[in-house]
Amino acid sequence: MSTRTHRTLRTRMLVAAAVTAATLTLAACNNGEGVHDEGASASAASTASTTPSPKASGGTSTGTGQTDPANSTSEGSTGGAAGSSGTTGSSGSTGSSGSTGSEDSASASTPCADTSTRTTATEVSRPLNHLLLTVTNTGSKNCDLTGYPAVRFGEAQSVPPAFEDSKPQAVVTLAPGESGYASVLLAAADGSGSNGYTAKSLEVYFDTGASAAAHPSLPAKGVYVDDSIGVSYWQSTMADALTW
Repeated sequence: MSTRTHRTLRTRMLVAAAVTAATLTLAACNNGEGVHDEGASASAASTASTTPSPKASGGTSTGTGQTDPANSTSEGSTGGAAGSSGTTGSSGSTGSSGSTGSEDSASASTPCADTSTRTTATEVSRPLNHLLLTVTNTGSKNCDLTGYPAVRFGEAQSVPPAFEDSKPQAVVTLAPGESGYASVLLAAADGSGSNGYTAKSLEVYFDTGASAAAHPSLPAKGVYVDDSIGVSYWQSTMADALTW
């Protein structure tokens, strides 16, 4: 083999060796970068998976999203405000304003009763054969005298009728200390009455539906009564009562 040919073959072998070495080096570098890239990707994925999302941390009233203050703080405070707003429903406690009912009940009248009144029966000279009944309110509240008195003399089995023309326009209301009046025609002034008798006791029911009676005293000699007897409705003045 010639010297020139030998040099040419050696040169080719060196070039081939250099190419092979370069190829191996490049492959090694590429493999190293690939491992590095995969490690970085895995680390990034791991880091992303351990970071809590703002949405998950905003649902508590204590604002637990410390890892993301920009989101968790606003959402946490909003949740707290929303939770606290449920305490505003206590405004209905002012419904106790019915104090005027006590004033109405204090001024309201009840039927006059023998337990809170004083009743007297007085013979009058004019008109003849008349008895004046006076009822005075001794209680602390107003009371009403309604209708006309139902009177019973002695052992009488019935009560006399009322003079319908004496019916007043309104119920007689007695304030404490005030008096109401009614008159009783005992007997006919001209003596035309019949079935007369002398009564020494009297029961006065303030109206025909009353269950209890007052027992005013009569003169010691008693009063003469016949079947002409009648009563007036309750009146607010003595003069009106003695008109009948």
